[in-house]
Amino acid sequence: MSEVSRFRGTGVALITPFKADGAIDYDALERIIEHVIQKNGVDYIVTLGTTGEAIPLSTTECRSVFDFTIKVVNKRVPLVAGLFGGNNTASLVEKIKNYDFAGFDAIMSSSPAYNKPTQEGIYQHYMKIAEVSPLPIIIYNVPSRTSSNVEGDTIIRLAKSSSKFLAVKEASGNFAQAMHILKYKPDNFLVLSGDDPITLPLIAAGAEGVISVIANAFPVEFSSMTRAALNNDFESARKLNNQLLDLHKWLYIEGNPGGIKATMEILGLCESHLRLPLWKVGDTTYQKIKEVVSKIVR
Repeated sequence: MSEVSRFRGTGVALITPFKADGAIDYDALERIIEHVIQKNGVDYIVTLGTTGEAIPLSTTECRSVFDFTIKVVNKRVPLVAGLFGGNNTASLVEKIKNYDFAGFDAIMSSSPAYNKPTQEGIYQHYMKIAEVSPLPIIIYNVPSRTSSNVEGDTIIRLAKSSSKFLAVKEASGNFAQAMHILKYKPDNFLVLSGDDPITLPLIAAGAEGVISVIANAFPVEFSSMTRAALNNDFESARKLNNQLLDLHKWLYIEGNPGGIKATMEILGLCESHLRLPLWKVGDTTYQKIKEVVSKIVR
């Protein structure tokens, strides 16, 4: 299996479960890892991305979550390390140079936040990462969080400038941009959906997978949909997609990962605690999620 093909399909942006006192719930984390990599589950795992609440974790906690996840996964599926702190290029470069990535197969890094860099600044930022990264890189474009879109031409330029760039997690929600990347990207560069609700049409346009939130709760169902679509069985893919369709909006109506954590609690996989400044979804949203989840055929 080629390096690129290992990340084709469904990756899950793994949540980080907490106890009521704010401590990381490692028993629940192990349970969730086993849940998502069950037979016909996800193809790979992304740990400490946005959904994993990496930002409110300390450096020591991040390392602990990484080490625990590496141990539990035990090379059964590829593993991606989420890296944030990207608004300071020099600091991020030093972190990568001095970090132990043993046990990981790739890194994912979001574009610089808050600073609102130009496209040239974003390009140079990622090229600095490529110079020092020991692993392939997934570019994470999520302008709703960074306030800075990585334009299609910049992503294509990066993909053609260094073989270190494996893929883009494209979460702009802009179909025209995604199709532009798909048309002009190198053959060995993947476009992955960063938005679960539009994964099916993006695959129809040529995308090769997704890094998913909903797959925390429904790994078999969502992975099966993705695989069917990638195999051009769109009749089956539509049926599978429709099973989960009504849940998507409720996962994000009060922010991510509040919705998916409520879902996981309803399924008995963990409690729904978050780290401040994030907070649990309200009672109305929780009850609506519970109602929709009860109707999903498993």
